[in-house]
Amino acid sequence: MKIICIGRNYVKHIEELQNERPEEPVIFLKPDTAVLPKKFPFVIPEFSNEVQHEVEILVKITKVGKYIDAKFAHKYYDEIGLGIDFTARDVQNKLKEKGLPWEKAKGFDGSAVIGEFIPKNLFSSVENITFELTKNGNTVQKGNTSHMLWKIDEIIAYISQYFTLKKGDIIFTGTPEGVSAVKPEDVLEGFIEDKKLFRIQIK
Repeated sequence: MKIICIGRNYVKHIEELQNERPEEPVIFLKPDTAVLPKKFPFVIPEFSNEVQHEVEILVKITKVGKYIDAKFAHKYYDEIGLGIDFTARDVQNKLKEKGLPWEKAKGFDGSAVIGEFIPKNLFSSVENITFELTKNGNTVQKGNTSHMLWKIDEIIAYISQYFTLKKGDIIFTGTPEGVSAVKPEDVLEGFIEDKKLFRIQIK
């Protein structure tokens, strides 16, 4: 299983981190060891003082594909999910300053929360899905897939130019604004249109 992530896919998140708006999707990978086991708490790693939550819509690939045309991309997934891309922001900023890859900040153990999945046919359109993240009962991130710079099918088509997609691969499609640091004892809950898909305790 590959975990393929898209960065800078929501304008307001780009602005809040003062990043440059990309001309094409920004891709990075997480190893399978980044997946937080079900029902496990997220433990803040010792090497970071600022781990931030990034809630994201997920897509699970259902069959092998390469050079997929965007108009056929819908045939390669059946479900929509929700997850968190935990980011060691302090580590990432240091790496970015030096022009180095982000893997230490993005791919560390437990940095990928993969919640439940919902059949995509329950949505009138995958391009109009509302999702949110609460921290200790308060909404901290809220987004809609209509605000993506690159839509889900466009993302799948783009990724498949570079990486063969295989059954079980997970795509993280980017985060809206509102990212912030997590602290011990925080509780994060993720929702797609009022359906709770995960609950994470921070340690």
